[in-house]
Amino acid sequence: MTAILSVCDLEKTFGSIVAARDITLDVPAQQTVGIIGANGAGKTTFINMITGHLRPTKGTIRLEDRDITGRPSREITRLGISRSFQVAQIFPSLTVFENMCAAAAAAGSNGAFRRVLAPLQSPATISEANASLELFRIGAYRHALASTLPQGIRKLLDIAMAVVGSPRVLLLDEPTSGISVEEKFSVMDVVMSALKSRKLTVLFVEHDMEIVTRFADRVLAFYDGTVIADGAPAVALADRRVQTLISGTKPESEGHPHA
Repeated sequence: MTAILSVCDLEKTFGSIVAARDITLDVPAQQTVGIIGANGAGKTTFINMITGHLRPTKGTIRLEDRDITGRPSREITRLGISRSFQVAQIFPSLTVFENMCAAAAAAGSNGAFRRVLAPLQSPATISEANASLELFRIGAYRHALASTLPQGIRKLLDIAMAVVGSPRVLLLDEPTSGISVEEKFSVMDVVMSALKSRKLTVLFVEHDMEIVTRFADRVLAFYDGTVIADGAPAVALADRRVQTLISGTKPESEGHPHA
């Protein structure tokens, strides 16, 4: 299967600190990849390099046949890679519908923000906003101020805004962060259903192993800046180093003392 995203020998250092190293992998189109690891393991550094928020110290990043290594984040977004953040990046004083119109206008502005302000509710942005509200099942909140939304709906709005403009690759930073245990599966069901309908390739950082097991086709486990396991969830999460260093569950053979 042809890779839509490829990284080779990726590394990022800050002075003497190595934040990421020896990362080489291919992601096929429409695959959903869960990224796990303790705080400081290199997950966010990896995402920031792909999205242009950090320039790699060495290595290459390719989007299909295009080298995007070290390009500005706005350019990378225009080329087809979008992201959401752990804390929702929404406009609290605008309604849900106005937030969607703003995102749709920004996606069509070629990066010139001054050109975003005038066409916030052009026919094209209204159409895109309405389609996204339905896709992410938040149409009932269209007139609500974003500041008043429940946390789960805020997350759905944030991710919906990241999807306008038809990206091909979407990176999600802890999509269930701050969401109640009762909401997490229903929110992720909506998110993943919407993203699959758009045929997106998805990489998502997540600490909740239940979410990773349920929604990821593949798991990348990060430790000390590099990938220590890469495979289907059942395989990667059963890896001895993953259980010891990340999930905190000792392998069964080590969990019972000898008689």
